[in-house]
Amino acid sequence: MGVESVIARRLREARKKKGDSQATLGIRAGIDASVASTRINQYERGKHRPGLKTVERIAKCLSVPAPYFYAESDQLAAWILALELVDPTLRDAVLQSAKEKEEEKAREKEKAKSLEAAK
Repeated sequence: MGVESVIARRLREARKKKGDSQATLGIRAGIDASVASTRINQYERGKHRPGLKTVERIAKCLSVPAPYFYAESDQLAAWILALELVDPTLRDAVLQSAKEKEEEKAREKEKAKSLEAAK
């Protein structure tokens, strides 16, 4: 992602998409009004990094999941946003399917090891 911090870039993108000013977002996220704009500006420029609790408050204000701010790739960031829109039952089914695939791969690996050891 280059020199610019992932958090800075994602924060700026999400804030602009929501249409909030830096001051408005900062105040809504619980930052003192006298420094709200400056603080968000510093986060967006990467001069300072918000702590996890601050990221969680900002995420709530911007209606995005907190992990979005840490996603290195644009594709992962898009998946994180999309996942929030999926019905929880479907999310659970996808996770269960992935877990079963992972377990199947582990069994196949163990089987291959056993066959190799038997030679």
